[in-house]
Amino acid sequence: MERKEFKAESKRLLDLMINSIYTHREIFLRELISNASDAIDKIYYKALTDNSLNFKKDDYYIRVESDKNNKILKISDTGIGMTKEELENNLGVIAKSGSLSFKKENELKDGYDIIGQFGVGFYSAFMVADTVTVISKALGSDEAYKWESEGVEGYTIEACEKDTVGTDIILKIKANTEDENFDEYLEEYKLKSIIKKYSDFIRYPIKMDVTRSRLKEGTENEYEDYTEEQTINSMVPIWKKNKNELTQEDYEKFYSEKHYGFDKPIKYIHTSVEGVISYNAILFIPEKTPYDFYTKEYEKGLELYSNGVLIMNKCADLLPDYFGFVKGIVDSEDLSLNISREILQHDRQLKLIAKNIKTKIKSELESLLKNERDKYEKFYQSFGRQLKYGIYSEFGSNKDVLQDLLMFYSSKEKKMVTLDEYISRMTAEQKYIYYAAGESIERIEKLPQTELLLDKGYEILYFTDDVDEFAIRMLMTYKEKEFKSVSSGDLGIEQDENENNSSQDDKENKELFESMKKLLAGKVKDVRVSKRLKNHPVCLSNEGELSIEMEKILKAMPNNENIKADKILEINANHQVFKALKEAFEKDKDKLNLYTDLLYNQALLIEGLPIEDPVEFTNNMCKIML
Repeated sequence: MERKEFKAESKRLLDLMINSIYTHREIFLRELISNASDAIDKIYYKALTDNSLNFKKDDYYIRVESDKNNKILKISDTGIGMTKEELENNLGVIAKSGSLSFKKENELKDGYDIIGQFGVGFYSAFMVADTVTVISKALGSDEAYKWESEGVEGYTIEACEKDTVGTDIILKIKANTEDENFDEYLEEYKLKSIIKKYSDFIRYPIKMDVTRSRLKEGTENEYEDYTEEQTINSMVPIWKKNKNELTQEDYEKFYSEKHYGFDKPIKYIHTSVEGVISYNAILFIPEKTPYDFYTKEYEKGLELYSNGVLIMNKCADLLPDYFGFVKGIVDSEDLSLNISREILQHDRQLKLIAKNIKTKIKSELESLLKNERDKYEKFYQSFGRQLKYGIYSEFGSNKDVLQDLLMFYSSKEKKMVTLDEYISRMTAEQKYIYYAAGESIERIEKLPQTELLLDKGYEILYFTDDVDEFAIRMLMTYKEKEFKSVSSGDLGIEQDENENNSSQDDKENKELFESMKKLLAGKVKDVRVSKRLKNHPVCLSNEGELSIEMEKILKAMPNNENIKADKILEINANHQVFKALKEAFEKDKDKLNLYTDLLYNQALLIEGLPIEDPVEFTNNMCKIML
């Protein structure tokens, strides 16, 4: 029997196939099962135009058999089979795809597709097998042929016996090495696991003999193992079923089976798109944040299928980062796969799907906010921070997508509100959307800087996430209204009589404030009479882009550059403390130093900033008590 050699370029490709192209060895089973499915599809297509063929789907299946003793793995199908010439052409020339040429010849457009595009998937078998044998009998032929190869050295073809139409692929599994356990590809649990992972939605049954246990006849507690044939794959994916046939429980069961989370999804989205690119998708919005969601280890992405075969377990390109919490699958027959079918050859199709998915997720979240407020607030509690990161990242380019989804706690409503709801309650004279940043709602409610705004009846949004103020600075405006911090040097409020008086106080006490400013040199930019304080004696405000709260967050980061906000020490001219300051300025400079230091440190404490010298501060407190 003559051994035929692969062509030189085929040898190089086969070597690549075995050592480089595929990321995981287990992919070989996906490829062989996909090819078997293609072979059955070809009979289906021929039956569409050949009246002599009667295609009964129940007669067609794929079978996987394992013989651990002899290290043999066999994958059989009842498909169209191959003639001697087809074995030569399809398997003798690597990268010639019989499926692709069949697809082109028949221009299949009825919703079924042939996944085999490159003709290299078959050779992935050499990643796990020393010898690959193919026994095939073509539809309409009385003869069967055997193709056999041990890899790059070449192959043989000879006539053989086979009773039924179809193809058997027989793998002689490699011996184990220190690095690889090839025997696992003969284990029942491993084979089932690979089939469920990659080929669960192949539309023909994938059958295997499965070991079961039963009570031994005539005994009460003795059990015996037996084998029975089982269909391993689900065949019909949930996303290809009619939505009207499915219940919420069906979607929740799918969510659980896919191990998307231990919770139940707050919302599921089942969409089917026909057009320039067609795809089906089922997306889930989880209820709870995964434990590792805000870590580098978390991998976002949707499962990507091509015609029911898993191509990528986590396709990150299908989701923008700010919607990275979404789980689910996308299945499309229109994807241009690369040689290993693990990634895409062209990303234009993927970008189009991703754009549609982004729009769909936003629409569903807006619907949830409008129609199921409680559910949305529960979602927002888990993933609101991610939306705000989305606004902050990429220089605010996503703000138009996300701004209407934001929520913040309201001083007036005592609950979470949207920016649109805030705007709708603004009075005619109010120029800005006011906010206060702090560690908690309770801390913010006690901030002296809020006194004037609350006294005027203005609503304040409370920012308690570290990303809030950074996101808002990137947003800049909402419906032409600027954001303004309660700690801003200028609150943009028309001066009333009391505020005119405070300007007068600044002039009259210019020397006092200059003295205090010198005492606090390097710590504050200025000292002045406050226009915002009513009951509290002192507070800090800031000028410039960097707020005090932002300074605190940046200082907590590794490798911070000790960036500081420009702080203003504001004194309440109507408080008794101010009178004590003036008296000390006129009569006792040491006491002025003491009071200035105490007031500055009090202002730091109010802001949650560290006191530079706690011992000195406590000693100064004691001096006042003496």
